[in-house]
Amino acid sequence: MAISPRLQSWLELRGLACSRDPEFVKLVPWMRTKFVLSGSLVGIATAFAFTPLLWAMVPIAAAGAIFTVHPFDLIYNYGLRHLTGTRPLPPNGAATRFSGGVAALWIVAIALSFQLGVTPLGYALGGSLTAVAALVSITHFCIPSFVYQFVFGDRALALRTISSSAKEQVA
Repeated sequence: MAISPRLQSWLELRGLACSRDPEFVKLVPWMRTKFVLSGSLVGIATAFAFTPLLWAMVPIAAAGAIFTVHPFDLIYNYGLRHLTGTRPLPPNGAATRFSGGVAALWIVAIALSFQLGVTPLGYALGGSLTAVAALVSITHFCIPSFVYQFVFGDRALALRTISSSAKEQVA
């Protein structure tokens, strides 16, 4: 099994150095773990307007922004990978950490919306964050990482990622 050029560009957009090494290829599906877990928990908390879970997610997302290893990556690195027979996840690049910072602020806004009685805004913000997390969980394309690369990082990579994706869809 190999990584498609589109998937490789989306992983590079997140700041990951891609490799054709079979061990790296086996690891790629597991690079979604943090997004699946975070998106699921925020989605559940939003559905029930459960602010304690939202507030609990803020330091988790913030830690993902500060450290090169997200707290949910640790679940994989110290547990799941022994079941899958794969190596630990690579450290997160600046673009992925930026997305953790965006998520932390977004979750604060969701929790405050519910606490202040602006429930429709809380549902809209929570639904949109859950959708963004679902997108990266399903495709590996991360919108905040794209924004990071376009504004602070490799603008050519960001533009190439979008243009190559559009070309592949037309073909």
